[in-house]
Amino acid sequence: MSAFLAALRLSRRDALRFRGRSALIMVMIGLPVLVVTAVLTGAATTDLTPQEKLDSMLGAADARLTVSRFRPTDQYYHGEFDVPPPTSRERGPWTEAEVHTLLDGRLLRYQTDVVDARLADGYDQVDVLEVDLRDPMTRGMRPLVRGRFAAAPGEVAVSPALLDRGVRLGGTITLAGRDRPARVVGVVEHPNRPGIKEVVGVPGSPLPDGGSSSGWLADTPGPVKRADIRRLNQAGMAVSSRSVIESPTPAELGEDRLRSPGREDDLVWLGLAIVIVVMEVVLLAGPAFAVGLRRRRRELAVIAAQGASGRQLRTIVLADGLVLGGAAALLGVALGIAAGLLVEPVVAARADWTQGPAEVPWWQVLGVAALGVVSGLVAALVPAVQAARQSPAELLAGRAAVDTRRRAGRPVLGLVLVALGLGTTFYSVRHGQLSVAVAAVLLVLGLVALMQWLVQATGRLSSRLPLPLRLTVRDASRHRVRTASAAAAVMAATMGTITLGIGLSSALAEREANRAALAPVGTLAIGGSDLDDAEWGRLRAEIGRWLPGVSLIPGLGVLDAQGRSVDMNIFREPEGCEGTHKCDTLVHSFMFMQPIGDERLLAFLQGRHDPRAAAALAAGKAVAFDPGLVRDGMIEIEAVRRFGDPVPPQRFKVAAVVSSGAEPAQTGVFLPPSAVTAAGFRVAERVVFAPHTPPYLERLERDLRAVQDSVYVRVEQRYDETRFTMLLALLGASMVVVLGGTFAATGLAAADMRQDLDTMSAVGGPPRVRRFVVAGQAAYIAGLGAVVGLAGGLVSGVALTWPMTRSGYRGPGEALYDPGPTTIDLPWPFLVAAVVGLPLLAALVAGAFTRTRLVPARRVA
Repeated sequence: MSAFLAALRLSRRDALRFRGRSALIMVMIGLPVLVVTAVLTGAATTDLTPQEKLDSMLGAADARLTVSRFRPTDQYYHGEFDVPPPTSRERGPWTEAEVHTLLDGRLLRYQTDVVDARLADGYDQVDVLEVDLRDPMTRGMRPLVRGRFAAAPGEVAVSPALLDRGVRLGGTITLAGRDRPARVVGVVEHPNRPGIKEVVGVPGSPLPDGGSSSGWLADTPGPVKRADIRRLNQAGMAVSSRSVIESPTPAELGEDRLRSPGREDDLVWLGLAIVIVVMEVVLLAGPAFAVGLRRRRRELAVIAAQGASGRQLRTIVLADGLVLGGAAALLGVALGIAAGLLVEPVVAARADWTQGPAEVPWWQVLGVAALGVVSGLVAALVPAVQAARQSPAELLAGRAAVDTRRRAGRPVLGLVLVALGLGTTFYSVRHGQLSVAVAAVLLVLGLVALMQWLVQATGRLSSRLPLPLRLTVRDASRHRVRTASAAAAVMAATMGTITLGIGLSSALAEREANRAALAPVGTLAIGGSDLDDAEWGRLRAEIGRWLPGVSLIPGLGVLDAQGRSVDMNIFREPEGCEGTHKCDTLVHSFMFMQPIGDERLLAFLQGRHDPRAAAALAAGKAVAFDPGLVRDGMIEIEAVRRFGDPVPPQRFKVAAVVSSGAEPAQTGVFLPPSAVTAAGFRVAERVVFAPHTPPYLERLERDLRAVQDSVYVRVEQRYDETRFTMLLALLGASMVVVLGGTFAATGLAAADMRQDLDTMSAVGGPPRVRRFVVAGQAAYIAGLGAVVGLAGGLVSGVALTWPMTRSGYRGPGEALYDPGPTTIDLPWPFLVAAVVGLPLLAALVAGAFTRTRLVPARRVA
């Protein structure tokens, strides 16, 4: 123990002596600890238990009764319920008298819903709660911040978030469906959602047509027990009981776990993340510990000359990892907890997250801190073994030790892991993204184990290189342990980046290849539903005011005899289009509400004037943008109501010709107005198109909804528009690791070669040669890691395309192994930037900041 304490004192003194190196190691180890601790703390504070929601749900009531349309109702212990059982029957509305027959006590009505509200910058969705907050039963449900509670119809209280959107105390707010605005008399705060946009009024005031959830708060003579809940469930009512929620049974707590499938997968993902983070930290911090070993080698040699054993020398170096890893872990945990507790309230208020009492998951945080300490110890393990094997005589004489040739020439473990990773990758393409991730980790571990052999193998090729690169590669091969560690860190980062880059690019390419639209990319469409001519006229004028100078092309909407909007959809998918996305009707998208208009709109959608299509349109024929939609020269159309009560659809056939749109992705049918009117419908302008993309699309929609709440605003966009941003973010994350590991190892290499570089300068070598040597060290380390990472990343990335783009299934009649089709898109500029650009950048930066001053060295013969 005394030797261990002495080693700790030596490590603490050395850490304070070389503050820059110590800070670098602590940042490498402590930064992941800080980030993970902050995320865990914020998530624990944000994740609310049913017990923490009691005040916002019940106030001071004993229970909350939620009306269900079906009976019986199957609920969880805290009152939430999902899809009713198959044996449930729909029932009518409840009355307060019926509730009293099932439960004794005083009842207070409540309703909730989400509606549109007209704010200063246009319409936006707000939550609405109808309950009398003056009643003692609601104490704590929505604490009063300013003003007073609503006391009569036409009065409301609002949350603080609405004050930031232009609502003011004493002013008014207008909800969709209400002719008269409500007067704001107070400001109330949600206990668990500080950023919610909420309006609270007395029952029957804010909500015009009832709420999506309604029921009663109950003040009962005694606790509402489980038997009472079962009785109310049979009648068709869900119950949140204070006594049950405050003291749930183990079986009831297990219900929530059963509702969260895939927990085993989550644990596997967590384990993989831990392995990757610890491995990357160890690979990055390893060269930095090796720097410390090189700088302390004379000190360690003196200790060895005085009788210290190899075990004691290992203890001294491992104490470095314990001291720096422990200090980094403690500092990371402290700063992570503080960051999580400080940032979470700000984010919760701005992003409308849930928020509970400040909570620190201590067991998880302590586990993260332990991982930080373990990372420090593992990172110092290889330098500790080197310290025990070094020769004191050579070091005291000023001759640096080199790595022996043992073991690197027989990379059995690496080859086994690589073979296992390749086999697992071959298997994983049929079993999801998690299997691909497991295979990739095995492949990374195998390549890490092979890296020393690769460094030694490339060292044999140095004889044909120019002098600076020859010195670089030979020195890296002689000190392959620290070279392999840094190159492996670069390799792991590059492989992960390339794997994700290929997977994301392929997924976006697959979606784009199957994108189906009626309008060219960049087309703006604005329309409305169930509007009369006067309402459309006002909306049309407002569109022109908000889009001055934009050429608007009118389109026609279909109306029934009552003036309600009707959609024209392709009735069925032709046999020739089976299995393709472009022949789907996709009635949920506005682009697949088949357009109706004149020759000008047709030319806009085609991007040209097509005489044959224009002649067919004038003759009353439809124009199909996909030949698979036409059968025997006809298209069958189904007319359905867009909103409101369902009615039997009406079907009719229209003669059609086939043409093409402005882009290959365009499909659907362009209908002539005469064919629609011949089927018994009326047409009128209800949509406009424009080759224009507004800079603020959401704001434009809010502004137009202030005029007409049924308006829709859409822009046809490519699915892969975000590809550049996503790949650039991946490249930036990879750059941090690549440059960090490269510079740490390059600094060590420059320190080891200092005597050789000084000798070269002393015999007349120009300063640029010194820069070339250091730049070559950086290029060699980053280049070797990037090339090996490219090989592994291509394998894992191509494997990832199957679960990200298609799901293969081997049926009884299929081949033994057939993963099915996939989309493979290799982002070549991204790959070149990762494999060529980052190593070149590392070399340029290292060479530019290399010191060229000559420092004569004293040698002992």
